[in-house]
Amino acid sequence: MRNLRKLICLKLAAIGKNSKALVPSIISYDTKIKGDIWGGETVQIDGRIEGNIMCSEVIVGVHGYVAGDIKAKSLSVYGTVNGTIDTEELFVAKDARLIGNTCYTQIALAPGAYVEGTCVPRSKLTAATVKSIPTAENENKQETELKAVK
Repeated sequence: MRNLRKLICLKLAAIGKNSKALVPSIISYDTKIKGDIWGGETVQIDGRIEGNIMCSEVIVGVHGYVAGDIKAKSLSVYGTVNGTIDTEELFVAKDARLIGNTCYTQIALAPGAYVEGTCVPRSKLTAATVKSIPTAENENKQETELKAVK
């Protein structure tokens, strides 16, 4: 089985070498990364990322976990994402977890998906809306202001 997987990866690499078709980047189950990922066509995350991601397509697998902001044309969540999302197409699968504020153009939530945070369609987004979306920084500032008033 391992040899078959290795052969498939080598064939995909050879195809990518001879054409402009790109092979997706895969962060495997046992991989943990602290840092940002920028660029690339498709990134599939089955491991753990602590950092921001910016690319065309992000797929967070069933065992995948992202703690950071994601900006992508397409985001599919099957695992867990904890951060601010800016995407055109968002899909959250059954049993997936999305925690954080989201700006989207199209959204699809499967029954059983867990979403916590503010979801704002891009068509309704204005400067006033962006300021009113709660963030950790704004919440801390509001708590400090409330304590000062008391």
